Amino acid sequence: METLTIGRIKLTWLNGGVTHMDGGAMFGVVPKPLWSKKYDANEKNQIELRTDPILVQKDGTNLLIDSGIGRGKLTDKQKRNYGVTEESSIDDSLKALGLSTEDINAVLMTHLHFDHACGLTRYEGESLVSVFPNAAIYTSAIEWEEMRNPNIRSKNTYWKENWEAVQHQVRTFDEKLEVLPGITMYHTGGHSDGHSVIVLEDAGETALHMADIMPTHAHQNPLWVLAYDDYPMTSIAAKQAWQAKAAEKNAWYIFYHDALYRALKWDENGDIGESVKRERR
Repeated sequence: METLTIGRIKLTWLNGGVTHMDGGAMFGVVPKPLWSKKYDANEKNQIELRTDPILVQKDGTNLLIDSGIGRGKLTDKQKRNYGVTEESSIDDSLKALGLSTEDINAVLMTHLHFDHACGLTRYEGESLVSVFPNAAIYTSAIEWEEMRNPNIRSKNTYWKENWEAVQHQVRTFDEKLEVLPGITMYHTGGHSDGHSVIVLEDAGETALHMADIMPTHAHQNPLWVLAYDDYPMTSIAAKQAWQAKAAEKNAWYIFYHDALYRALKWDENGDIGESVKRERR
C-alpha cells in the first residue's frame, strides 16, 4: 500500500475497488483528442477510476477519507454499467496494517455519491449494517439533506442503502469543520451542492484533497470539469481558488479516483514534480 507523510500525519491508500466510467462524461465538454493525451481510455471509451479510501492517522486517531464502493452491494447490471472489475477489500487492507473497521474513529465524506458511500454499509443476512460502527461520519449539512431527499437527477446516485443504517453516526457541518488539529473539511459545492474538500496541515507541510472537483491529475485545468457536476461553474471557481491556495503552500494533491497517481505536486510551470505513483498489482 502506498503511503505519504505530512508532518506527523500519515496517509495510506486502501483498496476500495475500481470503476470504469465514460471518458466523455468525466471530462465534460473537453474533446477526446485533448483529454486522451493525459488519461487513457479503453475500447469502450471508459477510463479507469479507483475508489480507494485514504487512511489518515495522527496522534493515535484513525480517520478515513470516503469509503469505497463496498462489497456485495451492487447488482450485476450496476457492475456492468459502472465498469466495476473489483470490489472493495477494506477489511484486508486494514488487517495488513494491524487494524480493523472497528478501529476507525471517523469517516470524512467529501460527498455521498454511490462510488464514495457504498462502503459505509454492508449486508448482514438480509439487513444492512454499519461497516465502521465506532466512527463518526462527517459530511456537509447540504450533502446530508440531499442524500436523504434526492431530486429527479440525484436519486440515481444517492441511495437509501448507503445512509439508513448509519444515520445515527452522521455529524454535519456548514462551511468548515476541523476534525482534528490540522485536518479540516471545507464545503465547496460544485460537483454536488454539498461537496467538500479536505486540507491536511502539519509541521509546515500541506496536502489538499479536491475530491471530485479534481478527481484525477488529468483534471488539473480549472475548466476541465465533469459532465456529472451539478454546478460546473461553481466547480471551476472552487478549483481556481483552492489551486491558488495550494500553490502558495507548495501543497501535495492527493487523490481517491486517480488510477496513476496517489499524490503529486505541480511546479510553477504546471509540470508534475514529486509524486507517489500507484503500484500496479
